[in-house]
Amino acid sequence: MAATTLLEQAKLEGWSDEEVVKRVLAGDTALYEIIMRRYNQRLYRVARAILHNDVEAEDVMQDAYVRAYQHLDQYSGRSPFGAWLTRIAVNEALARLRSRGRLQELEAMFNGSDDAPILVSKMKSPEQQVSNREMNQLLEEAILALPVTYRTIIMMRDVEEMTTADTAAALELTEENVKVRLHRARAMLRKDLFQRAGAARSQAFPFMGSRCDHVVQMVFKRLNSEAIR
Repeated sequence: MAATTLLEQAKLEGWSDEEVVKRVLAGDTALYEIIMRRYNQRLYRVARAILHNDVEAEDVMQDAYVRAYQHLDQYSGRSPFGAWLTRIAVNEALARLRSRGRLQELEAMFNGSDDAPILVSKMKSPEQQVSNREMNQLLEEAILALPVTYRTIIMMRDVEEMTTADTAAALELTEENVKVRLHRARAMLRKDLFQRAGAARSQAFPFMGSRCDHVVQMVFKRLNSEAIR
């Protein structure tokens, strides 16, 4: 069966991540596109939360996909595939933080400290009458103003809507620790802003269209280049 037909079949039948991974390992490598398109937005949001930089976030996504592909046979299935993949992206992003020398933020994340300084957002009052687009922008600014420990949790739980269990697995924290950090992160955000944003939360930090296509193309280009060597 042609790769294109397999891609269409997978989309129509809603193959699980595990089924797609199994087929990729069996030689249907083109199906890896399904994994990337499923998780592009999540990985972008998580990397963006940690690094505070669009370009670096995209670089992390590509690195994470290449690394995950190279180690697909090591995925044990003990945690959801999405959590496994997200953890790889988190590790890639943290490695970049180390290279920047931002040790204080890293230490707070690694030692489980919840005493990182609270940064005050300079955004305008949420009581203003604003459009949904403007509200999304304000929400993004408020989230990015949080210390990395908290904005990563907010991005994964409230924006990406990952489960507590998957978030804990991806960050190697206990579920209780995730809940505590999430509670504190939400408290740091302006309550009225967060409530007014409502359903718009899931529309913040979008990663779609040409940007999504670009990542898929670049990852396959890198994988093909390494295969030729």
